[in-house]
Amino acid sequence: MTASKRSVGVIGAGAMGSSMIRGFLKAGLARPQDLTASDPRKGALQELHKSVSVNITGDNTALAQRSEVVVIAVKPDQAPKVLQEIAPFITLEHQVFSIAAGVSIAAIERHLPAGVSVIRAMPNVPALIGEGMTVLALGTNSGPEERESAEKLFSALGKVLTLKESDLDAVTGVSGCGPAYMAVVLEALADGGVKMGLSRQVALDLAVQTMIGAARLIQITGEHPASLKDRVCSPGGSTISGVHVLENGGLRGLLISAVEASTRRSRELQ
Repeated sequence: MTASKRSVGVIGAGAMGSSMIRGFLKAGLARPQDLTASDPRKGALQELHKSVSVNITGDNTALAQRSEVVVIAVKPDQAPKVLQEIAPFITLEHQVFSIAAGVSIAAIERHLPAGVSVIRAMPNVPALIGEGMTVLALGTNSGPEERESAEKLFSALGKVLTLKESDLDAVTGVSGCGPAYMAVVLEALADGGVKMGLSRQVALDLAVQTMIGAARLIQITGEHPASLKDRVCSPGGSTISGVHVLENGGLRGLLISAVEASTRRSRELQ
């Protein structure tokens, strides 16, 4: 059965959970009457219902009973409790997703009946606007059909890749933490514009669109980043002078080290 014909329940109506619901609706993967959200915060649920008319409940067990696809979108420390609550109501007809960082597939499967399809998903913050990068890792009982269903579901949030679970810590270091790195680069680039006399808003607009444009150009053309850099760097020109400063400052090495540090920390938190 395809994801578009299944009832979906999202446990956790926070920023990511509510964005997933909106993404599923926008992509036509589910109708409001087929979507259920649960959360202990009544205000968050009422706001979600008011904006997109999905079913809401404060009872996770009720959600599990009415949903064929269950998405665990809670903080990692809350995941074990949620899994214990819903386990008696999960059957082999269910597909369970978890976006709780650091909670392994093995840990999730231990809480649920044997044979249930479990998939870990790691979306990042740009998923809030449908421009996310989600990486999936399949559990023991998830095969090609479950993978196809999962990829279709999470494509509503942006681009999707399926990798081994052992890759997820490195994924955290690149795409999970990457938006923060890019925000730092953007802020610094805009600060440079301000230093050279541009208004704050103009400098930020220039920096943001430049980053978007460069990323999209590489994505669409498949051009290697080094090739794009070389094309912009005219002999004796302004760009190569700036690149020289970046190389002397170790920007490239710092970003590599940031990914390494984030990956290591992700492993420690499990």
